[in-house]
Amino acid sequence: MVWRTARMLDAALGGRVLTRSDFRVPRYATTDLAGRTVTETLSRGKHLLTRVDGGVTVHTHLRMDGSWRIQAAGSPARDHRIRLVLANDAWQATGKLLGVVEVLATRNEERVVGHLGPDPLGPDWDPDEAVRRLRASPERPVGEALLDQRNLAGVGNFFLAEMLFLRGVSPWRSVGQVKDLDALLELGRRLLDANKTRIDQVTTGDRAPGRQSWVYGQAGQPCRRCGTRIRRAEQGPTGEERVRFWCPACQR
Repeated sequence: MVWRTARMLDAALGGRVLTRSDFRVPRYATTDLAGRTVTETLSRGKHLLTRVDGGVTVHTHLRMDGSWRIQAAGSPARDHRIRLVLANDAWQATGKLLGVVEVLATRNEERVVGHLGPDPLGPDWDPDEAVRRLRASPERPVGEALLDQRNLAGVGNFFLAEMLFLRGVSPWRSVGQVKDLDALLELGRRLLDANKTRIDQVTTGDRAPGRQSWVYGQAGQPCRRCGTRIRRAEQGPTGEERVRFWCPACQR
């Protein structure tokens, strides 16, 4: 989703002069980028970096509920949930419920994304480095380790659940007990790549509602492989818990 959003923003804003910038967050309420050209928008893990001439970058993050929408220039932008509007003479990009909105010098981008591990959809993808980072904490549950953006960037809860199911790995198995991390990461990369241009996310090959995933969102339903009821539970440190979906028979 983030990869696709970056391409959408780049197509609408890249190479065009901004006629309007409206930052609806207190810290940047007076910031005005009108008159500057957007050079590109790219994704880094779950982060979006919109670069503007003059060495400025607009950094945004969708978190759980954020989204960007592209409309014709001059479209109404009155929704109280809007956090940022960037527009040129043809298009208007509207960011709603964005978890992060900040402006920084492009030379300082590493401050916000430098901690991230290799990105499976990025030019920096290095599976050996991702495995090295994961194996640095062999006792950690793999369901937690794969979502740690310091190990690898961009794997969300949906793809975590699906890749672990397809490899028959329980979210609670420790990293040190996962025999073939390379194959697990390659599967994850392929799933992300196959879905990067889609609005919906599909891992089963069936796009019918309710049949797009193997285990994610399927709690209480029979496993498509063995018929065992899919289970759901929370995992992670207190205050950072995330829901997990898995088949107790296929993922021992």
